[in-house]
Amino acid sequence: MTITTVNPANEETLETYQEMSAGQIKAMVHKADAAFQTWRRVGLGDKAARLRKLAVLLRTGAQEYATLMAEEMGKPVAQGVAEVEKCAMTCDYYAENAAYFLADEIIESDASKSFITYQPIGVVLAIMPWNFPFLQVVRFAAPTLTAGNTVIVKHAPNVTGCSMALESLFRAAGYPEHTFNALVVDVPAVEDVIGDDRIRAVTLTGSTRAGRAVAAMAGSQVKKTVLELGGSDPSVVLADADVDAAAAACVTSRLINAGQSCIAAKRLIVVDNVRDEFEAAVVARMKQAVMGDPTKPDTTVGPIARADLRDNLHRQVTESSEAGARTLMGGDLSDTTGFFYPPTVLTDVRPGMPAYDEEIFGPVAVIIPVADEGEALRVANDTEYGLAAAVYTRDVERGQRIAAESLDAGGCFVNGFPRSDPRLPFGGTKQSGYGREMSRLGILEFVNAKTVWVA
Repeated sequence: MTITTVNPANEETLETYQEMSAGQIKAMVHKADAAFQTWRRVGLGDKAARLRKLAVLLRTGAQEYATLMAEEMGKPVAQGVAEVEKCAMTCDYYAENAAYFLADEIIESDASKSFITYQPIGVVLAIMPWNFPFLQVVRFAAPTLTAGNTVIVKHAPNVTGCSMALESLFRAAGYPEHTFNALVVDVPAVEDVIGDDRIRAVTLTGSTRAGRAVAAMAGSQVKKTVLELGGSDPSVVLADADVDAAAAACVTSRLINAGQSCIAAKRLIVVDNVRDEFEAAVVARMKQAVMGDPTKPDTTVGPIARADLRDNLHRQVTESSEAGARTLMGGDLSDTTGFFYPPTVLTDVRPGMPAYDEEIFGPVAVIIPVADEGEALRVANDTEYGLAAAVYTRDVERGQRIAAESLDAGGCFVNGFPRSDPRLPFGGTKQSGYGREMSRLGILEFVNAKTVWVA
């Protein structure tokens, strides 16, 4: 079996890769487990030095890696460069803080001495998505390797080139052979990998459907999982909001990576008092987007990553329009080459429409009018997802209270759009998954918090 990568901007074949055989997969797991026995004993200072080297290599090759992302999944190069920089920041962050995060914790008890020590667990399998093909991997691998584990990364097939480049990067940074392993397989081969006794834990970033399947497989083997799944993130615009600033933030969030982000501003919930002003501001800013070749520096919106994803997006828009949503701009497919979808604005979106009920993965702004703050918060939480949320108001204390107490999501933002930061934990509630990436919580996900008690 082979895996073929396709440029979504021109539909041309990029590369064809041979899938690994069952024997090759078993050999990879065996070598990763063997490497763990040595890597776990490498000092944190040496591990931090490798992280710093990795950060340097990422920054040096940022343009090259951004171009690779543009070619394989359509991310505009400027956004790709920013993604690589965030990878480097993540490496620097853990290089600086890992020793503190993993230090033994003395606990007073009836023992003469008792403490918690954080020990690595072994080989961790990561199943990664295509939409942030470098960042998703690095923000998992950097802390997990630094904690002393080894990793096997099963990347999305359409970004196999990115997967191979990442493996080469980790090797060039001085990580020993078989500590970071790129697994070149498609979905059907994953179940056997999860079932291997030497795989101690699994992390997945992807759809809720995929998360349920992986959790079931890993759970049957009593293996820990961390799941970062879908999102239908609300942005609540209250009557006292700075409407133009709110619209600018929402549109920026909606168009990053052509809207193909789990934490993009997918549902724009606006109170009636400022609805007309907000809609006009959103449309005006959406019209400023430059859609086209993602390798060109002035492009702000590239193609959808695959044809099937674009077709599903158009189905969601079409069915919502047929159910009564009004299209303020966009919504039409062109005959041009590439999997492009025009920046689109829908309003009057109600329950029962795909734009309300489903995750919209593309450059489509969904406006949901509400009467007041109470209805806005009810609608914001009226979703099976809970990854991130935002609220816009000039009353910062009010916004903080809403973010902390009223919005049901893993990350809630006041007067700014949701984003990741290596210093802050990232993860969701409800069907958006469980566990946390980044921050101290991220590095502690794949360790054994071992109690040591001395009489």
